[in-house]
Amino acid sequence: MKDMIAFCGMACHECPTLLATQADDDEKRAKVAKLLSKQFKMELKIEDINCDGCQQNSGRLLGHCLKCQIRKCGMGKKVLNCAYCSDYSCKKLDMFFNMMPDAKNRLDVLHK
Repeated sequence: MKDMIAFCGMACHECPTLLATQADDDEKRAKVAKLLSKQFKMELKIEDINCDGCQQNSGRLLGHCLKCQIRKCGMGKKVLNCAYCSDYSCKKLDMFFNMMPDAKNRLDVLHK
């Protein structure tokens, strides 16, 4: 699988949800559901663990991606990811980067 960088800079190609989906592996989905449920203090089921990457117009997306404002903005501007946006880096991204500095590093490299 080629490198897929989400609008926000997360590495989709490394995401356990995407990997379990691509493998169509319910055992992997169960492990990811357990991990994410613990990490985000919410109940996720095997059927929740389906994602084809946030850059897809249709297909499967993990719950938050459906309402993600960064994704909505990137889709509206028709950019590959936020590194290619003329407004890079915006307030939405800067707030996200506080939680995910690796995502910022990825987008910074692409933006140069």
